[in-house]
Amino acid sequence: MIGTANPVGDHLREWRQRRRLSQLDLACEAEISTRHLSFVETGRAQPSRDMVLRLADQLEIPLRERNVILVAAGFAPVFPQRALDDPALAAARKAVDLILAGHEPHPALAVDRGWNLVAANRMVAPMMALADEDLLQGPVNVLRLALHPRGLSRHTVNLHEWRAHLLDRLRREAELTADPRLTDLLTELRAYPIPGGQPPRKASDEYAGVAVPFQLRIGDGQVLSFYSTTTVFGTAVDVTLSELTLETFFPADPQTAEAVRGMAAAL
Repeated sequence: MIGTANPVGDHLREWRQRRRLSQLDLACEAEISTRHLSFVETGRAQPSRDMVLRLADQLEIPLRERNVILVAAGFAPVFPQRALDDPALAAARKAVDLILAGHEPHPALAVDRGWNLVAANRMVAPMMALADEDLLQGPVNVLRLALHPRGLSRHTVNLHEWRAHLLDRLRREAELTADPRLTDLLTELRAYPIPGGQPPRKASDEYAGVAVPFQLRIGDGQVLSFYSTTTVFGTAVDVTLSELTLETFFPADPQTAEAVRGMAAAL
């Protein structure tokens, strides 16, 4: 993340510019004077803890980076960061497990900010089994698994369409969080060749343009089509919980719905 060696004003100015806001814009949103904001950014005024948190809230700075800015301003971090199996997060972990299990027979998984797999329901395993074993060792990165030539990309029917969707989403997340890990991951994924030199396909109009489906060919040649949705904890005050995302998949056609019911019955 952004180094704490920088003065607090530098951090705030960088985030303001990243959000494409003028000093006047931010000052109005935070209900402070433009003069005071200018003094904070240039180091002529030292912001209070409450002021740092107010500006961070208006700038929608991720909790992890808010702690960095607080330290730069001379204050202790406010937002704890605990492992998901910490007793303090037991209720949240139970909620995650209930959502994942309750979504069966459809696939659902949870990832952290770096897109590393945290948890999954039983229906994700048959999909992961399509990838080479080495991609399943250690922390499994879901985007790497999806786009690597030896991962799910070689089984993805609408790869160009799905790949463009995933890369665009990762690009936006990298810009939003300023996390260099996401920028590095984006560079890595963009460099992956298209398996088998698959030619670009015209974006499907089968689903009326309302969403980009994920179309995966399984072992028997059948194509499973899914819509995906994203769920986050909207009021999280723990860093780990705030960075957790649940990805749930729904059948996009009756054939897929029937197929996943059969797969679930066989597990």
